[in-house]
Amino acid sequence: MSDTRSLPVPDGLEGDRLDAAIARLFGLSRTRAAELIVDGSVLVDGAEAAKSDRVHAGAWLEITLPPPPTAPVPRPEAVPGMRIVHEDADILVVDKPVGVVAHPTVGWTGPSVLEGLLAAGVQVATSGAAERQGIVHRLDANTTGLMVVAKSEIAYSVLKRAFKERRVDKRYHTLVQGHPDPLRGTVDAPIDRHPAGDGRWAVVAGGRPSVTHYDTQEAFRAASLLEIRLETGRTHQIRVHMSALRHPCVGDALYGADPTIAERLGVRRQWLHAVRLGFDHPTEHRPVEYSSPYPQDLERAMEILRED
Repeated sequence: MSDTRSLPVPDGLEGDRLDAAIARLFGLSRTRAAELIVDGSVLVDGAEAAKSDRVHAGAWLEITLPPPPTAPVPRPEAVPGMRIVHEDADILVVDKPVGVVAHPTVGWTGPSVLEGLLAAGVQVATSGAAERQGIVHRLDANTTGLMVVAKSEIAYSVLKRAFKERRVDKRYHTLVQGHPDPLRGTVDAPIDRHPAGDGRWAVVAGGRPSVTHYDTQEAFRAASLLEIRLETGRTHQIRVHMSALRHPCVGDALYGADPTIAERLGVRRQWLHAVRLGFDHPTEHRPVEYSSPYPQDLERAMEILRED
């Protein structure tokens, strides 16, 4: 069922574009706000308006919001290339390939780790929303590497708390453009949705606290291999922080990477890999650590750099 809302334009939005004002008022992306305006779902003082029109304080807005999308239902679907690194009664550690999300989401039609595990007959914890049961952390679709999944309810509870309390050692390797100065450092900068509302995230005052430690492992003529340790786990955190340093991950066009470097190295996604994962086992109460080699596309890029 659709939801129609009416309200005056607040003083603080005086002079803003209509699509930007709608996005801010209703927590929508700028793109989604523009779609509603074009569809005629937004009226300003009783009349349709263009997305680029400027709003004035006190003008009366009427917006018809579509019903929220229903959460997808996980269905067994094999995931080629997904490797099980470790499995016991409580946890399962997988090496996630490229092009795979952690769990089904609205708008995603590709494979997911959760559905791959269901196809393999793995029983995961039932805690959490139905579409992400057993999932205690995530990787971007085009970031490869290690993920831990909870199989038992106690493992789900303990691991969720460990991630929240920053007691999980998450190590990534990323190839970035140029050479960070200093070669080793910490980025402590809050992250929130990009003001453009286009799906990106950005360093934004008042965003959620986000801390990334980096250490240069190897330097090349036009790029550097960094080891990353995360204290927090925000969406796109490494990609956003590296871009903020003006050293974006190679291949990460969304965050400003030079496409010519990626093309020369044969990289068609961000060069970013979850290489190690360490935590206290949730029931055996002993430290465990797992590692993952670079996948073929990232390893080939390194070979090209070392041949230069």
